[in-house]
Amino acid sequence: MTENKETLDDYLDNHYIHRSNWLRAAVLGANDGILSTASIAIGVAAASAMKEPVVLATVAGLVAGALSMAAGEYVSVSSQTDVEKADIEREKQELEEMPELELQRLAQIYEERGLKKETAQLVAEELTEHDVLGAHIRDELGINEINQTNPIQAALASGAAFTVGGALPLLVALFLPLENLEYYLYGSAIVFLILLGAMAAKAGGSSIGKAVLRITFWGTLAMGVTAIIGYLFNVSVG
Repeated sequence: MTENKETLDDYLDNHYIHRSNWLRAAVLGANDGILSTASIAIGVAAASAMKEPVVLATVAGLVAGALSMAAGEYVSVSSQTDVEKADIEREKQELEEMPELELQRLAQIYEERGLKKETAQLVAEELTEHDVLGAHIRDELGINEINQTNPIQAALASGAAFTVGGALPLLVALFLPLENLEYYLYGSAIVFLILLGAMAAKAGGSSIGKAVLRITFWGTLAMGVTAIIGYLFNVSVG
């Protein structure tokens, strides 16, 4: 029995959905870090006669972007958490005031998912006896451990990922010559984005080809538009 349970646990661990929260935050942060800082650097490099403004703009974009990403993630996840807590409190009250109606609602949910009416009623009753609030939170409200995220952890993860991603174009701006710097920035950023897309797809168990194609297309578009703006204004900075 123990061996069978371990085999089942190993099988369940092969699924990737439990990674979705941290993977989304990390990929979004790193992707935004690479793309934002590279685009800023490309735009300034296209209009600058000196290297210092490029580096300064890249550093400013990196710091501002990391703080903005962390703050945005914190606010977003906190708002979601507040809504979930309010719904749970409302559900507690409804379970106290109208338990029979809530039991029928739970049975109806299981019946809509494909169970026979009698089976759905039996399942609802047994789950109600075991953990009535947990059953309603999971099956009526759709809240579970997979989609719950800590706001502070999400903010730190996004900010750190943005910083790591943004540091890569900054290194290029620091150590490569000003001549043709925008092309160096673009090429290196595309390589970074491809590597990020491939690693994210591998970690999430999805198609690497689709991830790389998607991230390359949108990365090229964003950096290309920024470079065009820099060339159009063509203001000598420095």
